[in-house]
Amino acid sequence: MLICIFTGFSSGLPLYILVSLLPAWLRSEGVNLKAIGLFALINLPFTWKFLWAPFFDCYIPQFGSFSMGRRRGWLIISQLLLLISIPIFGAFNPKPDILTIAYLATVVAFFSASQDIVLDAYRRELLIDHELGLGNAVHVNAYKIAGLIPGSLSLILADHMAWSSVFMITALFMLPGILMTFFVKEPALNGGVPKTLRAAVVEPFNEFIKRNGLQSALFILAFIFLYKLGDSMATALATPFYLDMGFSKTEIGLIAKNAGLWPSVIGGLLGGVWMFKLGINRALWIFGVVQMLAILGFAWLATVGHSLLWLGLVIGLEAFGVGLGTAAFVAYIAQTTHPLYTATQFALFTSLAAVPRTFANAATGYMVESLGWFKFFILCFMLAIPGMLLLIKIAPWQCDGLTADTKSD
Repeated sequence: MLICIFTGFSSGLPLYILVSLLPAWLRSEGVNLKAIGLFALINLPFTWKFLWAPFFDCYIPQFGSFSMGRRRGWLIISQLLLLISIPIFGAFNPKPDILTIAYLATVVAFFSASQDIVLDAYRRELLIDHELGLGNAVHVNAYKIAGLIPGSLSLILADHMAWSSVFMITALFMLPGILMTFFVKEPALNGGVPKTLRAAVVEPFNEFIKRNGLQSALFILAFIFLYKLGDSMATALATPFYLDMGFSKTEIGLIAKNAGLWPSVIGGLLGGVWMFKLGINRALWIFGVVQMLAILGFAWLATVGHSLLWLGLVIGLEAFGVGLGTAAFVAYIAQTTHPLYTATQFALFTSLAAVPRTFANAATGYMVESLGWFKFFILCFMLAIPGMLLLIKIAPWQCDGLTADTKSD
């Protein structure tokens, strides 16, 4: 569980830099909402990471005669590249250098997605099945807590120092994850390593389809795509939304972000404990409903406007609901993987979950400009419904297994 804290923090930090700190930087420097919305496309590596995930299953990096192992070797490479590349943002000016910033952000997203591939595989190999609920809840909590660095501390620092210093300080928070990589043990190679790259690429997909059947496999993939769609779109422009409601960067840093800390921790831990009693299926139903209701909180805030009390309440509800939903969602994804193809299958499923954050979120700026904030959040609520309806097929309330088909198998 302690290791899961470090995996979550290390995974969440670079993503929140891209989805929270970067939009705040661009907005504060006068970049328009449409351009900021299009910046969601820099997250394409999170959508396509399953394409190079087989390399991480098949090859073990060597440093001369020294090797840290298959998981730790790839992990330290991606983490060091993130540590080096994140501070480079501070060397540019948003308006004249917007294209260069977009290219750099894409590179950082590639390194972050690569780290996620290895961290997800390592965590799945670390936890035995009955630990998945709590272990992934701890991971998700640490993931959310990592968001407080670029989403809170960095914003407060930006009111008092140059952005170049802000990005440098933020990058240094990669060091705990790097230290973890050096001190943890390499997990056992359950099932060995795929013998060829072709086996690492083709067999994960064949195994998944054979295990579930084609129809059930398609339902599972559709669910993974849709379950977080509404929530992902609702929070895509959260920081610009707060700024447009009249909140200062310091208010956002102190209240909007920190108000979500304890509800997120409580929600994630309760989610992990409740999953022991409820099972993953029922948890997906209950937590998904809370996650949907949290979206309506943003719609309410859009009508209230600048109110520190309502800002804290809305963010607290969102953190609690999404903490619950994400814990169950990640645990569900983890249980669908096969030990021999952990990195590739986990990357495929999480890539599907990242599609809304990349493509749908790219249009959010245009939606807000056209609909306004209130109608936009109502639309996000409606888009969360299809994913819930798919639970009838892939996670029936009366079954404790992954799916009805898997249960019968």
